[in-house]
Amino acid sequence: MTVSGPGTPEPQSAGPGATSVEQLRKDGNELFKCGDYEGALTAYTQALGLGATPQDQAILHRNRAACHLKLEDYEKAETEATKAIEKDGGDVKALYRRSQALEKLGRLDQAVLDLQRCVSLEPKNKVFQEALRNIAGQIQEKVRYMSSTDAKVEQMFQILLDPQEKGTEKKQKASQNLVVLAREDAGAEKIFRSNGVQLLQRLLDTGEPDLMLAALRTLVGICSEHQSRTVATLSVLGTRRVVSMLGVENQAVSLAACHLLQVMFDALKEGIKKGFRGKEGAIIVDPARELKVLISNLLELLTEVGVSGQGRDNALTLLIKVVPRKSPKDPNNSLTLWVIDQGLKKILEVGGSVQDPPGELTVTANSRMSASILLSKLFDDLKCDAERENFHRLCENYIKSWFEGHGLAGKLRAIQTVSCLLQGPCDAGNRALELNGVMESVIALCASEQEEEQLVAVEALIHAAGKAKRASFITANGVSLLKDLYKRSEKDSIRIRALVGLCKLGSAGGTDFSMKQFAEGSTLKLAKQCRKWLCNDQMDVGTRRWAVEGLAYLTFDADVKEEFVEDAAALKALFQLSKSEERSVLFAVASALVNCTNSYDYEEPDPKMVELAKYAKQHVPEQHPKDKPSFVRARVKKLLAAGVVSAMTCMVKTESPVLTSSCRELLSRVFLALVEEVEDRGTVVAQGGGKALLPLALEGTDVGQTKAAQALAKLTITSNPEMTFPGERIYEVVRPLVSLLHLNCSGLQNFEALMALTNLAGISERLRQKILKEKAVPMIEGYMFEEHEMLRRAATECMCNLAMSKEVQDLFEATGNDRLKLLVLYSGEDDELLRRAAAGGLAVLTSVRPSLCSRIPQVTTHWLEILQALLLSPSQELQHRGAVVVLNMVEASREIASTLMESEVLEILSVLAKDKESPVTRAATACLGKAVEYGLIKPSQDGK
Repeated sequence: MTVSGPGTPEPQSAGPGATSVEQLRKDGNELFKCGDYEGALTAYTQALGLGATPQDQAILHRNRAACHLKLEDYEKAETEATKAIEKDGGDVKALYRRSQALEKLGRLDQAVLDLQRCVSLEPKNKVFQEALRNIAGQIQEKVRYMSSTDAKVEQMFQILLDPQEKGTEKKQKASQNLVVLAREDAGAEKIFRSNGVQLLQRLLDTGEPDLMLAALRTLVGICSEHQSRTVATLSVLGTRRVVSMLGVENQAVSLAACHLLQVMFDALKEGIKKGFRGKEGAIIVDPARELKVLISNLLELLTEVGVSGQGRDNALTLLIKVVPRKSPKDPNNSLTLWVIDQGLKKILEVGGSVQDPPGELTVTANSRMSASILLSKLFDDLKCDAERENFHRLCENYIKSWFEGHGLAGKLRAIQTVSCLLQGPCDAGNRALELNGVMESVIALCASEQEEEQLVAVEALIHAAGKAKRASFITANGVSLLKDLYKRSEKDSIRIRALVGLCKLGSAGGTDFSMKQFAEGSTLKLAKQCRKWLCNDQMDVGTRRWAVEGLAYLTFDADVKEEFVEDAAALKALFQLSKSEERSVLFAVASALVNCTNSYDYEEPDPKMVELAKYAKQHVPEQHPKDKPSFVRARVKKLLAAGVVSAMTCMVKTESPVLTSSCRELLSRVFLALVEEVEDRGTVVAQGGGKALLPLALEGTDVGQTKAAQALAKLTITSNPEMTFPGERIYEVVRPLVSLLHLNCSGLQNFEALMALTNLAGISERLRQKILKEKAVPMIEGYMFEEHEMLRRAATECMCNLAMSKEVQDLFEATGNDRLKLLVLYSGEDDELLRRAAAGGLAVLTSVRPSLCSRIPQVTTHWLEILQALLLSPSQELQHRGAVVVLNMVEASREIASTLMESEVLEILSVLAKDKESPVTRAATACLGKAVEYGLIKPSQDGK
């Protein structure tokens, strides 16, 4: 009896619709055999909807359970098997499948009951006996582990809570053991049931950073992916208490609390998404309510006096990760709307604060940028004009409330808030700029004698200059003001900001060489001053950041790029700054690098369209002579030599919300430019570029992910993947590569992905299984039919390597498809590389599946010609592959061997067998030997 697949169903009843049910079930079985589990699931579901008999329903439900097991959705597999058992209590296949699902879900005690029932129904079934022995062993191991940890947990807490315990080393070891134990679910459960949360609360109450860290990290293990323990933990500790730990001065404790809260949010959100059943449902009344309580406390923390700047940043980071929808496909943005109503003013208060003034909120250099990003994400998550209008109204009312009636201090806060909006949801920032008196106050305060007031006003002017709506007004009125500030101010902090404003306005033409705002040479002078400030390590990091902002705009100019990459000191300072605590510099650094490598999107204009535009007296963009490919390649070489890859690797590692999707896209663009030339790829890999590209390919904008995936493909093609992506990392490369096979990607991206997957498929069976799991095979097969010869060849090579997997062999062996025919026909094509790939695939398949040998003569009448052409090929590799295929066919069947020996193949093999020793002669000799064995030919007189 077969228990792993749907199996052959019992005879159907002859009721109405029985034929349709039977046909759909058969269709489902065929799809299942071909590995199309989703398709099989659909067929079985349709059959259930046709009024199947109870017996039929039992069979269909257990078949659906088999599909869900293959798709690794074990909860659904359990549900379907249970439905089958309800219809037929003696359905041994359904019982076995439910036991498999329960085992995967960790419910061993229930799984063993089902297996015992299976054994009682079929005592001689070895599969059931082995499964029962295996699961009994797992249960014994779990019991042994749990009993051995009882004493350990108690002992660890005794050491940690003993005030007389003087040996700090002993305490440290106990705390480490506790954290390690909590990482395993069984250990976490044991700590939890040993009154662990109350004991951990006592560790938190000590106020000792080391003990607090141990407690928080242990709580992470307890709450991780477990909704009921999370809610119980919040109930014991108190939501307010947990959130307040973010605000402590100790940065390590604040970060650990941030990690714990992230784990709690994930557990609660997963609970809302899946719903609750059984024991979990009895404990958790409403995880959505717990989620809102947590978020409400985070919003309160934002405006609490006494909270550390680091804690405030961590709270903003959590809100950015937790509140907005992960995907626009999710229709529910109610959490975003709730946060806007409850906490928008609090977020704006952080965004409008000035760093470290007396009596104000404590903020860091990154706090306002984090607030801008959160505001931007909230605004982007709105779905309709009414929701956006409400957002605008709340922002404008908040700004007006400070601008009117609070004197100069209120005006400064209002302008700072406008700056925050301009850096985030710029639509809201533009509307705020148009409020009565705001722009006039900005212009007036630029002339203030007080540095703090000037700083706020100049920054607002800079941010406004980058927005299209206000740029014309500022271009007309702001240039002279900024020039005056740059020339007359004695303070570098003001001059550098004024310079950035001029840089922004001066780069309004982008890369268009003919649209320059300033006189010849002015842009180079501005860039020189920016580089000078960038290299001045006597200035604070926050001020030097503005020099990078200026270069991010000025590097649109090719002359500036050329000078910048020649300035080794400036590049070194730029890379050091990108690794500093000043995270808000990341976007500017990435922008400057995109400009230097010309990795922005640029299309060569159609010459005919250019002529038409000139005739119509329309403006035609011009490319700078120094932006030609040879100059770009030279700049890339200089950046690589200066250490750009290690700097970018550090930027990718940052946990800051400043590493936005847009920033990730810029870094992906630069990486793709760096690996364009084959000789540069070794340098990129050596400096950690392969590792850095993986997160960029898995998260960010669609364009950014595609660019990073293409860079990964280039590295995988030309370097040893096992060295480029050591350990488990190599398996993470597969998904980004498969994403490049979609039709919305370019032909080059498709080709490079196929080549990279070919390399991976040739390494190990586990990698081939990963490629299959990502559902790449149907896409690869699609490219085998492409008109473009390189795509067709690459897809065939990839399929040749995948043919070593049983699942792919099953696809070729399944009836009613042309896969084998295609390989045979491609083995006779003119393109030698395509022939080599197809013949290699045939050699593999006929070696492992002799049944395919008898089908080769059936797929095309030209099969003999194709095999003869392979054997006569001047390429020894093609000859060898052809000889292996012929040998496999001869060994598979006397009838096929007879057909081959009656053709010219016999003569060709006889000639090949007489050549000097080689794999081809050995295969040819083996063919002739087998033919002699069959009695089809006789040995020569000398016995050969």
